[in-house]
Amino acid sequence: MVEKKKFDIAVIGAGPGGYVAAIRAAQLGKTVALIEKEKLGGTCLNVGCIPTKTLLANAAVLHQVKRAADFGISTGPIAVHYEKMKARKDQIVAKIRSGLEGLLKSNKITIFSGAAQFESPRELKVMGRDNLFLHADKIIIATGSVPLDVPAFPCDHERILNSTSILELAHLPKSLAIIGGGYIGCEFASLFAELGTKVTVLEALPSILSAQGPAIAQFMSKALTNRGIELRTNVKVQSIANQKTQVKVSLVGGEELEAEMALVAVGRKVYTDGLHLEKAGIPLTEKKTIATDEHMQTEVPGIYAIGDVTGQWMLAHVASHQGTVAADHAAGHEASMHYEAVPAVVFTSPEIAMVGLTLEQAQQKGYAAVQGTFPYQALGKAQGAQETEGFAQIISDKKTGQLLGATVIGHEASNLISEMTLAIQNELTLESVLETIHAHPTIAEAWHEAAALANGMPIHFPPKRSS
Repeated sequence: MVEKKKFDIAVIGAGPGGYVAAIRAAQLGKTVALIEKEKLGGTCLNVGCIPTKTLLANAAVLHQVKRAADFGISTGPIAVHYEKMKARKDQIVAKIRSGLEGLLKSNKITIFSGAAQFESPRELKVMGRDNLFLHADKIIIATGSVPLDVPAFPCDHERILNSTSILELAHLPKSLAIIGGGYIGCEFASLFAELGTKVTVLEALPSILSAQGPAIAQFMSKALTNRGIELRTNVKVQSIANQKTQVKVSLVGGEELEAEMALVAVGRKVYTDGLHLEKAGIPLTEKKTIATDEHMQTEVPGIYAIGDVTGQWMLAHVASHQGTVAADHAAGHEASMHYEAVPAVVFTSPEIAMVGLTLEQAQQKGYAAVQGTFPYQALGKAQGAQETEGFAQIISDKKTGQLLGATVIGHEASNLISEMTLAIQNELTLESVLETIHAHPTIAEAWHEAAALANGMPIHFPPKRSS
């Protein structure tokens, strides 16, 4: 006879949305079941954020070592041992996963290993290493997303790879064709180009990073090209053939190119396979996502959805925040999601980070928007560190001074964006930034300078000449 268990809240999926929701619910005194069919930590920890950024950290060290002579340091010959980089990546992922398991158990969360499917709006069937029926008063769906496969050139995970299988490479390819010039493709392009691979990016749209806006796309096109990456835009891939020692990429129009390997990085799709959502009465939208309200609750009271399956933002930190909102509401507390100040980071070289509105978006919304853009070149700290590539930009409302958006490209961008995220979330103004003393010499001074430019009174930048 199959075992039956009852919990206050069940969470399907142990990624950064699901495990955070489980911990929050447990903190609020609820009995919690967390169901995961693969590894704790989901895509982000195992085959996404953490492993890719670990490898990028290796590349960043190599970049600095290559420039050692500029700082008066002699190094001798430099050798890259990619198999050791991969081993380091695997060790870090395993360590974090082990720590996560301990964290969940310390919160008295019951973990089940298996795939979950709905039997009714309150009952789940778990099948895998653990097999049981599970009744829960509230259920949170956090099943995430998977790499999008293209039927015309499916991944074989030998020479035609996706963002998951490329992480299992134990050696560096001499050449790599990347299909897709979005943030995933560009991050991998930065990584492998730094490590010595000849990288070609093939993008169907007129520019790479089109979702990040024209200013970023233009800047990064130049930056990546300067790093030896070949960018081909307005090209469509027709097929990819594995020729045992290399791949042949055929483009629409007849052109062909060869590379040792190909990476298909054309996006991700939400994952709801096998959930039997129809038994819970939950419909999918036209985009195959799960619709929710501001509390992250679906059309069925008591069932919530968070993370990539909602189609809002495919970002780990958004999933985590949605998880806290869903858990709070499921536990009987008032909580709502707000998306006005969501930071997004692209871990290319240089890094890109943004929050809020671009100038074009602000104008479209009817704001009398102004922008202040301060180049890294004018920062003393950037000069000293030889990190002068990039800029910090602030968008504000000319009438009220309210901060509407911010973008930073360059050294430490992923850390710098937090200041502007906090400011925009709390509806602060240019004056708030200008009245805040920023430590000198730092890269963060760029925000103060950008605010001064937006305010029309720059200190460390020539004033605009009146016509």
